[in-house]
Amino acid sequence: MQAPALEHFCDLTVQLAPIVEMGEGRGGKRRIIPIIGGEVTGEKINGKVMNIGADWQTIFPDGLAQLDTRYAIETDDGAIIEIINFGYRHGPPEVIAAIARGEDVPLDQYYMRTHARMETGDPRYSWVNKMLFVGTGGRKESAVHISLYTII
Repeated sequence: MQAPALEHFCDLTVQLAPIVEMGEGRGGKRRIIPIIGGEVTGEKINGKVMNIGADWQTIFPDGLAQLDTRYAIETDDGAIIEIINFGYRHGPPEVIAAIARGEDVPLDQYYMRTHARMETGDPRYSWVNKMLFVGTGGRKESAVHISLYTII
């Protein structure tokens, strides 16, 4: 079997509203981070992140953040594409604390990876319904930057 290859699909800047703390849940500290906009750029797709969706996070006692997002993008040519993105962010406690304070932390100091699925009813982009994506990301004070790659 041949190992799958990756092809860059797009870069996302996802703008975030302030964190809504839910408190301790069954599996850890729960919080919701509303997604309020952003930008999508890529060779095959360009557009905006819509002001709809959220990241429903669980923070485990060891500091692992489980990321569980659902949001939508609108392409420059009018297609609406849903993104469901699941992943993990973790690193040394002092690095995670710096991120929580809104500091700009170099991406090589922590791990933030995701896998994504997309869905659309627009025939121009129907191929995304049949693909899987992986991403690497970074957290900023009021945004997340993600680079998504198609698994080919």
